[in-house]
Amino acid sequence: MPPEHRVNRPTKSAPSEFPRLIVALIRRTGAHVSSSGPRDPKKPFGLHSYAVTCSARRFRSGASAVPMENWVFQVAPRSSPRLLCNAAEYVFPDPIPEFADAETSKFKAHLLEKLSKKDIFGDSLEEVVRVCTEQILSNFLHSEYGGPGTLMVVPFIDMADTINERGLPGGPQAARAAVVWAQNHIDKDWKDWTGDPNL
Repeated sequence: MPPEHRVNRPTKSAPSEFPRLIVALIRRTGAHVSSSGPRDPKKPFGLHSYAVTCSARRFRSGASAVPMENWVFQVAPRSSPRLLCNAAEYVFPDPIPEFADAETSKFKAHLLEKLSKKDIFGDSLEEVVRVCTEQILSNFLHSEYGGPGTLMVVPFIDMADTINERGLPGGPQAARAAVVWAQNHIDKDWKDWTGDPNL
């Protein structure tokens, strides 16, 4: 028997058996993991398939992009961290600079009004809003966002991290307010902007 198959029986759907790459992906994106079904008896013992669903990431290596929710991972035991990925190709629209500018302005106005009601920000309010809008969301909308299916959680994690790293108050509160607004507006506003309600 090859060394890579000499493993102890893993616990059912045990996250500890995932290669570090997938663990990092799940932690970073907030993905949900579920077993794709019972183990195939024809496969080497300890090899499992998992369906991973998470926010889609836009890849800009070319015109084609792959929505992460279509990825299927086959995960070998820790002694053989092999990763096989099958993905259906999908082409996302390119970011629209005019939409990004308009959406950033709407977001900034909302966030300024929302956070001004919280005493925690004090004199740092405008700086916190600037970090969230001009430095992070604007950059994401201009470079990555291409309509429904490409809104990611990463920019909002970055908001909280950047605010905390700069010693500013209210990182978690600002990021929470930002992500709630984004979930309620960005995809909808994109559909209105492009005139395609079926996106």
